Amino acid sequence: MKRCCEGVGLPCLFKGVGMASPRPPKYLLVFDFDETIINENSDDSIVRAAPGQVLPEHIRQTYREGFYNEYMQRVLAYMGDQGVKMGDFKTVYENIPLSPGMPDLFQFLSKNHEFFEIILISDANMFGIECSLRAAGFYSLFRKIFSNPSGFDKRGYFTLGPYHSHKCLDCPANMCKRKILTEYLTERAQEEVEFERVFYVGDGANDFCPSVTLTSGDVAFPRKGYPMHRMTQEMEKKQPGAFQATVVPWDSAAEVARYLQEVLKKKC
Repeated sequence: MKRCCEGVGLPCLFKGVGMASPRPPKYLLVFDFDETIINENSDDSIVRAAPGQVLPEHIRQTYREGFYNEYMQRVLAYMGDQGVKMGDFKTVYENIPLSPGMPDLFQFLSKNHEFFEIILISDANMFGIECSLRAAGFYSLFRKIFSNPSGFDKRGYFTLGPYHSHKCLDCPANMCKRKILTEYLTERAQEEVEFERVFYVGDGANDFCPSVTLTSGDVAFPRKGYPMHRMTQEMEKKQPGAFQATVVPWDSAAEVARYLQEVLKKKC
């Protein structure tokens, strides 16, 4: 199956880092960030920069299901009030460990970059993702990163906003990854770039939403035992065949690398 999906070849990667390529990449590879690329939820991790490394109960009680982004805005405002600065957050993000096998997968992708266009779709935030990926040495692999806007205001407070609005009833109010992926593929089609297959690596319920749109030629890589994996299993039980993509669960991202290596071998 050929799928049209932005740019020609491997154009400038995110924020102007680019690689020349004689031909467009064959495959689109989509990553989640929290508990996929990194082995923690980065929103939970930054609490390590808070006084006593805990949040007060009155802050934690403000969380509402589906409105985590708004909750994190309050968390960051509290941390700003407590004097937590950019360098404190940066140190935490730079020291979050990658998930098992992720360095192996990224090394494989670095050696085979001409075959893959790689994007990241995450409900974390741009500042944290950039800090983590730069520290790990893999930031330049990604052509584009979609995440919630973040930065530091005049007071030095870490600020966070929603990514967009949408009408999906299954996703948090600030981000639907299905909408982002669908719009990205549409843009790429308008640029006349063809992807033969889409690969999606994730873990959460918000990764299940876009993976439902994958076709029989595509592959979903849910992390074993996490919500995305459980939801694919539940769909298969309730509606056999409704989830069209091939499902390849992983404990170590090295398993994803081995699968992709076999895909490349079959194409040679």
